[in-house]
Amino acid sequence: MFFELQFGVGLALVLVVFLALSALRVLREYERAVVFLLGRFWRVKGPGLVLIVPGVQQMVRVDLRVVTMDVPPQDVISRDNVSVKVSAVVYFRVVDAQKAIIQVEKYLVATGQLAQTTLRAVLGKHELDEMLAERERLNVDIQRILDSQTDAWGIKVTNVEIKHVDLNESMVRAIARQAEAERERRAKVIHAEGEKQAALALLEAARMLAQQPEAMQLRYLQTLTQVAGDRGSTIVFPIPLLQAMVGSAAPGSRSG
Repeated sequence: MFFELQFGVGLALVLVVFLALSALRVLREYERAVVFLLGRFWRVKGPGLVLIVPGVQQMVRVDLRVVTMDVPPQDVISRDNVSVKVSAVVYFRVVDAQKAIIQVEKYLVATGQLAQTTLRAVLGKHELDEMLAERERLNVDIQRILDSQTDAWGIKVTNVEIKHVDLNESMVRAIARQAEAERERRAKVIHAEGEKQAALALLEAARMLAQQPEAMQLRYLQTLTQVAGDRGSTIVFPIPLLQAMVGSAAPGSRSG
């Protein structure tokens, strides 16, 4: 009888120790415990040592660290009817553990699905050139929409980054042709602008020479000297024109 009593006491002590150990939880600094009392929300505990009454209370761990979620490539049709595949990455974290557990089932899955649909919806409103050249603005738009929709779940979307915009081969060739045409257009515009500036300079020089006939005659002589430098050249001038040129260029010559 004595041995049976000792055995019962020992068994009871083991059971008490087991229940005490099972009631203790240790939460890290980045973890919180959403505690339910008989199925009803009670409070959020942690970090540190948390006591949970077995059979009466239940605990759900929530990680508060930033989650990096890859959004798989999505088929997107841009506003100018170009089909592309776009992938992205979303950074978010739980800021309200109670809402993240109570308001939505599997908040990680829900946020991932919402990120996919939001990515397609936002990019579908923009043209291909905007997707390629204005990623920063599109990232901000997607992040703002996601953050507003996940606020009710206690989730804060901190950043969204578009990683890749994949085009088919025909579209890549079309973009290359477009870029080449744009470069040719710019080259022609620059060449035309240079011709315009040169024409204006020549016009101004002609006006200045027209105001000074002697300068025009000197310009003729300078041109004659340059042409005469080529030994294989033969220059024929009418006699009156030659006399006028020599007379206007000679020292002490006067007109009229």
